[in-house]
Amino acid sequence: MPPSSPPPSRRAPRERLLIAQEAARLIAESGIHDFEHARRKAASKLGIHEEALWPRLADVEQALREHQRLFAATEQPGALHQRRESAMQAMQFLHAFQPRLVGAVLTGLAGENSPVNLQLHCDDADAVQHFLHEQRIPAEARTWALQLAGHASRQHFPGWEFAADGIAFELVVLPEDALRQPPVSPDDGKPLPRATLAQLKLLLAASPPPAGVA
Repeated sequence: MPPSSPPPSRRAPRERLLIAQEAARLIAESGIHDFEHARRKAASKLGIHEEALWPRLADVEQALREHQRLFAATEQPGALHQRRESAMQAMQFLHAFQPRLVGAVLTGLAGENSPVNLQLHCDDADAVQHFLHEQRIPAEARTWALQLAGHASRQHFPGWEFAADGIAFELVVLPEDALRQPPVSPDDGKPLPRATLAQLKLLLAASPPPAGVA
């Protein structure tokens, strides 16, 4: 009689670590920058379909930090600083839409494949599209699924993608109420980290560019 599989409580730490490490590799090497998508893809690749065995997104972030420390310690700090500088310029450009910086550029996990993620706030999403068109910025429309604080489920929000100076930008347009009810984590329902332009400037001032980065 073949041995039975260990119970989930005993398998969980190992399974979670494997998924987190694979998700981190996918983010760093395969151009995937959505942590939840990377986690799901890593679990599927490893054949671990029971979501109770999956790591938290915070565990994926920690695994990515370790991956960058081991394999990208030289280039990652420069890529991060460059994207934070570009985010500052973009937020100044888009100031009328009350932008907030989110994602890897804010948390310090951005690498050479990472986009700048900005959340804009406007009850008329077409106004953002018209602004980009008037500024002659060729942007591609797409949608994002996010759960806002105070809401029981995810909603789809419009947005645009474009590139400038070799850096990708992703803009999602949220209603103005989202300034008070921001997107929350799918793991614990807590508000996701966000930064205003003023907060980003403070972050840049506290983190001088690495050697060799202008």
